[in-house]
Amino acid sequence: MVQTLARHIRFSINPFLGEQAQGYNSYTSKPCGEGFALFFGLWVELSGAVDADTGFVVNVTEIDRQARAKVVPLFVSRVCEQFRAGRHMALSDVVALLKDVWAQLQGGFGGPELSGMCLELNPFRKVAVCAEDCAVYCFSEKFEFAAMHTLWNPKFSEDKNLDVFGKCANPAGHGHNYVVEVTVERPTAGQELEIGQFEKTVHDAFIQSVDHKNLNVQVPEFSELNPTVENIARVAWQRLDGRFSGAKLSRVTVWENDKTYCTVCSS
Repeated sequence: MVQTLARHIRFSINPFLGEQAQGYNSYTSKPCGEGFALFFGLWVELSGAVDADTGFVVNVTEIDRQARAKVVPLFVSRVCEQFRAGRHMALSDVVALLKDVWAQLQGGFGGPELSGMCLELNPFRKVAVCAEDCAVYCFSEKFEFAAMHTLWNPKFSEDKNLDVFGKCANPAGHGHNYVVEVTVERPTAGQELEIGQFEKTVHDAFIQSVDHKNLNVQVPEFSELNPTVENIARVAWQRLDGRFSGAKLSRVTVWENDKTYCTVCSS
């Protein structure tokens, strides 16, 4: 049985300093980033069989050791070089950096194989790759909207509606602060993915039609569909699919609250 283990490597870079302060708290970031610094969170995924003696796919301390010995210096060098030269780092440059990181880590863990990396650009935006050549990458960003709905099926009796939907069957409705994460997949080569245009597409095609709306009354699709989190994710997918120039919609996840979400994906 193959299992995947992921480890989050947190580090900060101050591009104004010649030498980075290493610090002692890897939970926050190590290097620690003196003063004004750029924070990075890199997820490293390894896949393999569990060792019968240790119960590990790989010891996470080994992931930490190799990441801090090989990956962090690469980030420090590349980021500081670009920053001091005043050069913009586009998404393609970020993916090229991840490709170099992959080359540094691949084959360094014995049996387990590197199977994915995900770099958090900020708490709501990330870039992920899952192959050594990094010819394709995924870009994800989160959005929010507030809306109200009522869950009710006219085919059911009132008692059955109350039994199935509980408090959500309240005819006066109730609200949620929804979070939507949209992920697109695109080739590294070719035209850059423009984040501003990506955001405008999501906003114009979906967010503005549901934000601060009564979903049952003001969104046409929900005249036929119950506006459950599953159906909201489905409608979001239908409205966004095929709208991203040079990129393919890969995944849409809608959070109804911090305990419940639904994902629609391309396969």
